[in-house]
Parts: sequence; structure tokens; C-alpha cells
Amino acid sequence: MASDPISKAGLNAQLRAHGQLALVEEIELAAVGVVVADDVGDDAVRSLRELLREGLDQVALVVTRLDDEGVLRAVEAGACTIIRRSEATPEHLASVLLAAVQGHGSLPPDLLGSLLSRIGELHRHGAPRHELVVNGFAEREVEVLRLLAEGLDTAEVAAKLSYSERTVKNVVHDVVTRLHLRNRCHAIAHAIRAGVI
Repeated sequence: MASDPISKAGLNAQLRAHGQLALVEEIELAAVGVVVADDVGDDAVRSLRELLREGLDQVALVVTRLDDEGVLRAVEAGACTIIRRSEATPEHLASVLLAAVQGHGSLPPDLLGSLLSRIGELHRHGAPRHELVVNGFAEREVEVLRLLAEGLDTAEVAAKLSYSERTVKNVVHDVVTRLHLRNRCHAIAHAIRAGVI
């Protein structure tokens, strides 16, 4: 998803230069979604989440301005690959997109350390572990969805995690609502595709 025709044409030209890649408009034909943006603002986050909701397993972000907060927002929105526009040569872009097709992520090396530090900082300064979100799921959500995926019903999940049944239902509802999914099964499938369970 590029917000302007020049970016779209440029992306198409970059991909055409590499024989294994092609720009397609139909989501069902795509292996990796690509969002091109100036920064990791609300529009970019919305586009990333929309592509994931549409059923893509991997979404890449090509961005002009990128800082520590932007990386954290992009990762929380579900980006598996982040590349700066200034580094998006045909060879590098093809390399990270082909890696994404195989389920591998990519991040500018100078920002990887700061991302890990930021996550550690959130944890050290009081953010409960269940509030740390990676790939769109909090730890508590992952626990609930993992048990549901194993075939446990709501009452069994509640007993196993020492939650009320209402809490389990609220956790599932929050995931379904936040990620614009259809139901509990869709939430489990989305978590599996995201690699969190």
C-alpha cells in the first residue's frame, strides 16, 4: 500500500528489477504485504493492521523517517520487516521481502538494540508482562489463545490460568475486537500465523 502513485510506481520498478518478485493488487495473490509511508503514524499503523486482517501472514514497512518509538509502534502493529526508504535498493528490498516470505523478519541493525532496550525498559519500569505486546498480542492473550487452540473450553482455560470465565471471554473479545477478527477461531488462526502460538 503506497499512499501516492509515485511511490507505487517506484516500488513496482524495484520489484520488477528482481525476477522472483512482482507487485500484485489482489491480497489473495500476495505473499507479503508492503506498506510505504513517510513515518510510523496512525495511517501506517492502520495500513499494517489492515493487511494482516486481510489474511497476509507477513507485512513489511518501507519508511522514510524512523526512530525508536516508530519501530516499537510498527512491531506492535504487526510489521515483520522494517526498512528505511534510503536503504531500499532493489537488491536489499528483494532480500528482505524474500526472507519475509519464509517467515523471517528484518530491522535496521542500528535500531534492533534500541527496540530490545525499550521492551526491557517497559518491563523494568512497571509495565506488567501481560501488557507488553509483540505481534499484536499481549502475553495474557497468548496464554488464553494457546489453551483454546489445545482444545480446552472457556471453563477449563479459566481454571488452568486461575481466571474467571468472564475474564477469559473478555480476553478473547478484546483480541477479536482490536484486530478486527471474526470470532474465536479466527483469533486462534491469526495467533498461529503471527507465530505467537
